[in-house]
Amino acid sequence: MSTSTHNTSTEKRNALVGGIMLIAIGLLFLLGDFVSGFFQFFEGPLFLFLPALGLIIWGVLARHAGPIIPGGILSGIALGATLTESNLALDEGGLFMFGFAAGWVLIVVLTGLFTDETHWWALIPAAIMGLIGFGVTFGGVALLVLEWLGRLWPLALIAVGVYIILKERQPQGKEL
Repeated sequence: MSTSTHNTSTEKRNALVGGIMLIAIGLLFLLGDFVSGFFQFFEGPLFLFLPALGLIIWGVLARHAGPIIPGGILSGIALGATLTESNLALDEGGLFMFGFAAGWVLIVVLTGLFTDETHWWALIPAAIMGLIGFGVTFGGVALLVLEWLGRLWPLALIAVGVYIILKERQPQGKEL
């Protein structure tokens, strides 16, 4: 199959999936206008799951990371907001950050399963939010470590900058 034929079929499939998603969303809102209490289940933060789910389904069917990324982020926000409304005896801010981190992990999982390239970079914000959630939730030493990381993070930038400069100064073929 030539590249132009592949691109054309991919574009047609993406357009079909996008069109189906718009029709489905339109039908849902139309039902919401005419059926009393239709959206009652999706009140509050759960309402955020609808567009997240739509974006994720679109990305999975199209096998494209574009819609999966905002779908994962939005699902993490929805999960975090839902967890804050739960009756768990933990700090709400920490629970929100754990949920938000889960959305970023979802990006890695879904792009690994359904696209040509796994988006590993999403683990960076997931880890940062997870650490913040852990520190806020459990406090004590964890919060103290977080405070120090908040003060010392510029050292990581300095270290990366030094590494880049030293790497560029090395002769071709030699690595640090």
